[in-house]
Amino acid sequence: MTTGISLGRAGRAVLDLLLPVDCAGCGVRGSPCCPGCAAVWWGLEPVERGATVDGTPMFALTRYRGVARRLLLAQKERGRRDLGAPLGAALARGLTNLPAEYRQGELRLVPAPSRASAARQRGGSHVLALALHCAAVLRTQAVRARAVPALRLAPGARDAVGLDAEQRTVNLRGRVRTRPRRLPEPGTRVILLDDVITTGATAAACVRALGNAGIKVAAVLSLTVAG
Repeated sequence: MTTGISLGRAGRAVLDLLLPVDCAGCGVRGSPCCPGCAAVWWGLEPVERGATVDGTPMFALTRYRGVARRLLLAQKERGRRDLGAPLGAALARGLTNLPAEYRQGELRLVPAPSRASAARQRGGSHVLALALHCAAVLRTQAVRARAVPALRLAPGARDAVGLDAEQRTVNLRGRVRTRPRRLPEPGTRVILLDDVITTGATAAACVRALGNAGIKVAAVLSLTVAG
């Protein structure tokens, strides 16, 4: 007779702590993201992709391929929640390397929103997890930073995989909306965070939604850019 054992989220979290882990980038034992694979995040480059509102600058740490792609897919699609911390730390390092005018004063890190159904399947928004870890690392460096989930996707948005630039824009039109009670406070500097910039449609829709609520985005920072 076979006995089925079902672990809840807490049980899986305990197992994640107790069992040795493999690097999601190369498979070596010892950490979710080994030092060799973590080196992929040490870059920072400006991105020109589509048209964000008011010319908001965009930056990415690396290209969406190879090790970086494997790490992101593992965190986003394969349940590797243990990657939130190292990838969030990579964003924190990238943010501190931005030109000073984009990171002065108190920082509010706004994650690009996920479809509600996708977030449920993943156990929560993967970009929000990145933003929370990023803010935590910055605070250890005496940077006043906080993650604020100020955006949501209204029903009707579909998975963007396979859509071209125009289709992505239409898919998001009117569907990226703010959460009025979670908007960044006036006077804080807002950075939009994402995992992949593909056509720039998501960044543009997010910047526009925040702008319509009176919130100016200083810059967009993503782990990767497609292409």
